[in-house]
Formats: sequence, C-alpha cells, structure tokens
Amino acid sequence: MRILLFTGKGGVGKTTLAAATAARLARAGRKALVISTDPAHSLGDALDTELGGEPREVDSGLFAAHLDSRALLAGAWGELQGHLRTVLAGAGVDEMVADELTWLPGVDELLALGEVRRLAQAGPWDVVIVDCGPTAETLRLLGLPEAIGSYLERLYPAHRRAVRGLLAGIAGASPPRPGAPRGGLRNWDEAADALGRLAEQVAALRAMLADHHNTSIRLVLTPERLVAAESRRTMTALALHGLRVDGIIANRVVPSIAPSVRGPAARWVRARRAEQQEVLGELAALWGTGATAVSGRRPVRAVPYTAAEPIGVAALVELADALYGDDEPLAGADAPPLLSVRRTGGDGTDRDSEFELALRLPGLDKRTPLELTRIDDDLAVTVGGVRRLVALPSVLSRCEVLGARVGIDELVVVFRPDPAVWMDR
Repeated sequence: MRILLFTGKGGVGKTTLAAATAARLARAGRKALVISTDPAHSLGDALDTELGGEPREVDSGLFAAHLDSRALLAGAWGELQGHLRTVLAGAGVDEMVADELTWLPGVDELLALGEVRRLAQAGPWDVVIVDCGPTAETLRLLGLPEAIGSYLERLYPAHRRAVRGLLAGIAGASPPRPGAPRGGLRNWDEAADALGRLAEQVAALRAMLADHHNTSIRLVLTPERLVAAESRRTMTALALHGLRVDGIIANRVVPSIAPSVRGPAARWVRARRAEQQEVLGELAALWGTGATAVSGRRPVRAVPYTAAEPIGVAALVELADALYGDDEPLAGADAPPLLSVRRTGGDGTDRDSEFELALRLPGLDKRTPLELTRIDDDLAVTVGGVRRLVALPSVLSRCEVLGARVGIDELVVVFRPDPAVWMDR
C-alpha cells in the first residue's frame, strides 16, 4: 500500500494538488483514495462533490472521503474514556476532575490518522493520498504516534502492575464510598484492555509512518521567501521525527514571457519569475548536490500559475498532467538516512576512537534554536521547538559527549569512549 501525505502552509493549494494527484492516478487505471484530515473541508469543493466520512467513488477508480474528528472522538475514544472515568470515580476522584484526567491532548488528530490507516487497509486501493492540515497541525499530527507511543510504553506496564494491585484493594479490601460504582477491578481490566488496544494502534501508526518505502510526505508551497523559510523548518522537523519527505511542489509559478513583450507588466512578471526561480534553486539544494542525478527524480516540481481555478475531476487531471508530465506521480526523490555514525581518529579500535553522530536535518542552519541533552542511552534533540528522543547506537551508548556542531543541513555530535563504562562492559 502506497501512502502519500500532502501538507503545506494554509492557502498554498495542497488540497487541490492532492486531489489532482489522486485523479491522475485513477485515470491511469489505479484505484486511488484521497482522504482529507483538514478541518477546512475543502476537498469536496476541489472535486466538486459532497463528501462524508466513508469513501465514495467520485470518478472511475477515484474515491474520496473527509474525516470528521468529532465523530471519531465520540466513538473509539469515548469507550476508553468511559472505562477510565469509572475507575477514577471508584477511587474517589471527583467526576469533573476525572473528565480532565482522561482527556489526552491531540487525541482527535491521532484518531484521524488511525482512521486513515483503517481506511487504507479496508479498501482495494493501490494508493492512498492524504490531504493533511496546514504544516503546524501536520507536524503535531505526525509527531503524535511517536510521542504517545513512548508515553504508553513507559507508563502502561508500570501502571498496569502498580495500579491494578491498588485498585484491587480499593475494589475488594476497602468498602466503596457511598454512590461509587462497584466492580472496580473489572472496570480496571476493561480500561487496561482498552489501553492495550490503543498502544497497539499507536505502534501500528508509528510503523506506517516509518515505512519509508511505502509512506512519504510531499510539501506544497508557493515560491516566496517567507513560505520557503517555513518549509525549510518543516523539513527539518519532519526529518527529526524520522519521516520521509520525497519532494516539494511549488505552486503558482509565474510563467516565462517572450523577450519581445515590453511594458511595466512585463518587467514585473520577469522580476517576479526571477525571484521565484532563485527560491526554487535554494529549495532544490535541500536534497544536497547530485540528488537528482543519483535518483533520477526531481526533488522540486513546479506548477504554473493558471488563470482559472481547477475545480472538478477533468480540470484536476489537466493540472496533474502539467505537474508530472510523463513522470510517475508517486516517484519521489531519495534522501539519506536520518542517522549515520562516523569513526574519527584513534588507532582503529572502538575503545580508542572518537565518533561523530550525524543527524541529517534539511534546512538546519546556525540560526536555528537548538538544544541537546543526554538522557541515559538516548539523546534528546530539540530543534526549533520540536523535541525528539534519539536512541543512540550501541557503540555510542558507551561514550561520553564531547560537543556538537551544525554543518550543512546536518547536526554533528562528537562522542568519545568513556573509560569507566568500557571497563564495566
């Protein structure tokens, strides 16, 4: 199953281009599903049809749906909340406090991503195109499975062991308070089972997003300096989360005009185009020199500015033809892995060498706010307000951090073997 997620700053045309890509694939004979998780509800407008939470065929081989996060909240999450509220009430927690304690920030976005996975697996699709919300919301959405997964992995086993015994005592050994629900242990069993199912779903989402062969992200932007700067930060944050960006689509690119055309309007068009082309060159450099030559795929594609807004399947297919030409729409540019370890200095043995851990973060530069913290065998990296725990390779877990530096689109952390740790191991 090929999954392609479109995101970008609000108003740059990501919904239109996601729909156009799906329409082009469907016209080529593939079964394509395009899903919108964007609260703006504009996918139906682009396709010129009404959409709901379940996929419907809008053209031959082209299916579409728009997810309603409120309906998802009332369903799957409502069951778990109910179990947890009952457990907390049995433990003497006030009802209003229990409501607050059982609310997980970002759960609506998490459920929307889980629904994307469910729909992807439920249908006969060859490809699923996801129209995500604006970049800030998308970063939070795509970072949730890892954040919540880590939380559940750390909390749930200890919670199950320690709290189950406590609740057993509350439910069995101690008399319930007046009006408190009975059967506390049974309620905890149900809550624990529901938490277990949630942990499994989150783990499946993490695996889906980490599958770089089948899942990738495509950034949509307009070639303007402010928008491009945000896109660079977005690429850095996505790379930090271990997510693959396979290309950029620059929308509304000013077309070239013949040299014979004169006048103020012609001068403005040429100046605007020259500025856009400079921005596009800077964006292409995010993949490094030689990326196109190595992969044979263009990391940055351009869509010309059109007079009419493309609405309806026929117009969307025409737009996709202008975007992709004869190329395969699902083909994206390759990128090096997030982490690489290099040995430097020493006599060639691990114990006497220094090591460099390089994190490839496209768009990173010396002006980007950066924090590093060593936490046991993890390295906590915070870049531009986005934080991730990076598990250190085994050889580095026995080392101490000497320092760090910012290179071209990468963060390099220098390690040296810790003699005390090497002696212990």
